[in-house]
Amino acid sequence: MHIVKKLTDHGARMTVNDILEPNEAQQHLQTAGVNMAAVHYVQGDLTQPEAVNHLITEARATFGPIHIALCHVGVVLPGPLIDASLANWEQTYAVNARSAFLLGQAAARAMLADGVQGQLIFTSSWVAQVPWPEIGPYSSSKAAMNQLMRTFARELAPQGIRANAIAPGIVGVGMAKRQWDTDPSYQARARKAIPLGFLQSPETVADAFLCMCSPASAYMTGSVLTVDGGGSLYSMD
Repeated sequence: MHIVKKLTDHGARMTVNDILEPNEAQQHLQTAGVNMAAVHYVQGDLTQPEAVNHLITEARATFGPIHIALCHVGVVLPGPLIDASLANWEQTYAVNARSAFLLGQAAARAMLADGVQGQLIFTSSWVAQVPWPEIGPYSSSKAAMNQLMRTFARELAPQGIRANAIAPGIVGVGMAKRQWDTDPSYQARARKAIPLGFLQSPETVADAFLCMCSPASAYMTGSVLTVDGGGSLYSMD
């Protein structure tokens, strides 16, 4: 919600997706203070090609050609890698990597069809580079996403379409915040791992997206913008 609000406050018009029921999603958007005239919500599971195609169709029908696509879907199922089930591994890759591939591909095809020199922006993570205990499937899926992004960037550059990723650190919302609040061992590791010494605010992530969506990023493609409070500076022992 912070990203949606930040971008719409600066003039963006956005088609927003989640698996939430429309009434619930709109309530979250309104609670966050989002300008509802600037957003169009489309429910759907982006691990499914039909849902991705529907999202792209709705976005183009509502606001016209797509200029920027944010591939932001993610899930983490924590536990030691040696104990991870195949089902958890496959679910993690479906949500994190498959949805990014499907949305990136469909958005790029729409940009090409509309003659738009746009940008794909993927939400990666600092743990794609620095292994973090007990989230092996998540970390490796984000590493796969980074390489997916680079390949999109390499292949689409001749058409003027760029691809980049933003890699946040340990953000104080959602899954990380719940684990911080409920798992003392996780909190101890996290406190040690962040050189700046405090949880990342969601506003800092939204600021990174604002930068990447602005002309300030016009010469960037194939890059990972790391905004992690220094977490990736060294491997934690």
